[in-house]
Amino acid sequence: MRPSPSPDASREASRDTGRKLVSVAAISAALLAVTTSTVAAAQTPDARSTTVAAEATPAAPAERLIVGYKSGAAEATSDKAADADAAAKGRRAGEDLDFRRRLGTGAALVDLGAEPAQADVADVIAQYRADPQVAYVVPDRLNKPQADPNDTEYAKQWDLFEATAGMRVPGAWTTSTGSGVTVAVIDTGYVTHSDVAANIVGGYDFISDPAVSVDGDGRDSNPADPGDWYATDECGAGTGSSGSSWHGTHVAGTIAAVTGNGKGIAGIAYHAKISPLRVLGKCGGYDSDIIDAITWASGGTVSGVPANNNVAKVINMSLGGPGACTSATQSAINAAVNRGTTVVVAAGNDNDNASKYSPASCSNVITVAATGRTGSRASYSNYGSVVDIAAPGGEMSTGTANGILSTLNSGTKTPSTESYAYYQGTSMATPHIVGLVALMKSAAPALTPAQIETAVKANARALPGTCSGGCGAGLADAAKTVQAVAAGGGSTGGTTFTSAGSVAIPDAGSAVESPITVSGRGGNAPATLKVGVDITHTYRGDLVIDLVAPDGSTYRLKSSSSSDSADDVSATYTVDASGEAADGTWKLRVQDVAAQDTGTINSWKLTF
Repeated sequence: MRPSPSPDASREASRDTGRKLVSVAAISAALLAVTTSTVAAAQTPDARSTTVAAEATPAAPAERLIVGYKSGAAEATSDKAADADAAAKGRRAGEDLDFRRRLGTGAALVDLGAEPAQADVADVIAQYRADPQVAYVVPDRLNKPQADPNDTEYAKQWDLFEATAGMRVPGAWTTSTGSGVTVAVIDTGYVTHSDVAANIVGGYDFISDPAVSVDGDGRDSNPADPGDWYATDECGAGTGSSGSSWHGTHVAGTIAAVTGNGKGIAGIAYHAKISPLRVLGKCGGYDSDIIDAITWASGGTVSGVPANNNVAKVINMSLGGPGACTSATQSAINAAVNRGTTVVVAAGNDNDNASKYSPASCSNVITVAATGRTGSRASYSNYGSVVDIAAPGGEMSTGTANGILSTLNSGTKTPSTESYAYYQGTSMATPHIVGLVALMKSAAPALTPAQIETAVKANARALPGTCSGGCGAGLADAAKTVQAVAAGGGSTGGTTFTSAGSVAIPDAGSAVESPITVSGRGGNAPATLKVGVDITHTYRGDLVIDLVAPDGSTYRLKSSSSSDSADDVSATYTVDASGEAADGTWKLRVQDVAAQDTGTINSWKLTF
């Protein structure tokens, strides 16, 4: 049976979107006009009584009241009681009041109705202030940015704020600036730059081959970028020559350049921290080094490398190469995601289908295409069904200033003076999404990688221009996305662990198993363990599906049925696994018990 909508949900759906905001000054005047009463503090039942006086409030728009009830009042915990109380007080004041939702503090958010006059507001407030169960009533003020960042180059960062194809970042800053989030930039390392330095934390140099590393040794704890220049054809016949790119520093600046410091650029998540991990040197970097960097960045263990004290909530990989995602790389990504780290990767710059490139074609990542200043897919950007989202990457064929401006170095080979420069590429688009993820994780820390990807896509806006081949859900919208996850309070439904690869199901054969190793949970599994199953099969009635706990206990998810002739199994089952230890290796066991049809376990997941 479909549940009835909550009072706040139904009223939200019917609310007049053209309502007029009430001045906070008017609400403040109403508060001051009401006789001040003595109320108890709301924190604890035995808190001392204090006299609460209304204070004059700056004239800012508002349309709601925040009502705090005393501990012990039914309205302090029951949404139904708070809704009934708002309706009753509204009737007595001649206004149509709506209970909107419960705040994290336990206070009730109450809508004032359409265009109430100041006298009507005073009547409403008087009703609440006269109630001995009410601890306080204050306006729900609408805050706005006080000013644009004072960074001297901010006006050139069209990618952040322009109406046509910017990512609407300033609107997110009122909610989040990235505090408390560490981002791993897996790239060329970092060359010192004063506009980023305050946000740099410890990283690592994962380049094991001294010929690639350039710095004279193999792996070490210093991720400084010595330069990745190469001479003519040094990287292979026909490769030409190149100066040093300082690529990782450009990426880092887009994500977390210091903002409001009166110089340079503004970072998207300017209170986040950057952990630079060096994997790219002269002529590129090896999968093996990148795999170790992914593992270490997300809190995994790498032999010979000290434990990571700056575990990342999100990884930026503005890198790639030809060929589909390998099992080795996919395994590292899956493990990182299972540890709670979101992985964001570039689609590639070959004007080709991204499914032909790695890590763009890997699962469990957010793959990013690039758009130009008009909002169309950049001419170089890869595309296709594996692309999840688009973000500004620049299109400098139409003018240098149409690229992405960020931090750099003026050295052509080795480091020289710090500078700023325009670059273009899906490498530049990717840190835009990484910055957005950092804002999201700061606003709602419990979000899982899957929920982050869903929210980024769900809150994207239609691409302002065109994209032949497919650019995912559209152009990312930072303001809408951050506000959406913050309003949801970061409710996540738990941590999700996902299987590493597919398993073939033999026709009328023995049972096969797909494992998931769960770690870091502690205690027992929940009574509502969610088991998500994605199986391709041409006659699903042939299948028997069991969940196998770490101790070998089995839980039947699906029995066989000769009358169920439909294709595939795509379902989420709920299991009472409260008697099982959460940590350990869980298995999905599948058996085809009849002839003539085959299938594959594509993936499955556990959500605690």
